[in-house]
Amino acid sequence: MTDHTTGVARSLSERVVAALERIPNGLIALIARLSIAAVFWQSGQTKVNGWMLSDNALYLFENEYKLPLIDPWLAAHLAALAEHLFPLLLVVGLASRLSALALLGMTLVIEIFVYPGAWPTHGTWAACLLFIAARGPGPLSLDALIAGQTRRRGK
Repeated sequence: MTDHTTGVARSLSERVVAALERIPNGLIALIARLSIAAVFWQSGQTKVNGWMLSDNALYLFENEYKLPLIDPWLAAHLAALAEHLFPLLLVVGLASRLSALALLGMTLVIEIFVYPGAWPTHGTWAACLLFIAARGPGPLSLDALIAGQTRRRGK
């Protein structure tokens, strides 16, 4: 390559990087919150029949998942509750960091004890959840609204 071609390529690369760096963290957080919430909500929906835990979910916890240290009946109910509660909180952006950490813990349990071969999928989930836990839910959230109200009262 000539010096001119190298300079043009470097300039184009720098412009692309600068454009990407202008993507707001709030937009990334919103996409992460909504997408990971959908994953867990859909999983939770497979565990219930109306307001009750499905027989199939209980069967899976008793015979396939076999988590250590916890009764399958309790584990199935807790999983169904967590897969509905924490995604709802993420969607509205309330207790977002706590919700992300709870779902990250659930992801680790699934990866370690249930589907250890699914680490690429679980790694993707973990990336979304870690972003939310580390950077927060962004400005389009109840957490941000509450933080703003708290700051205004403190002045």
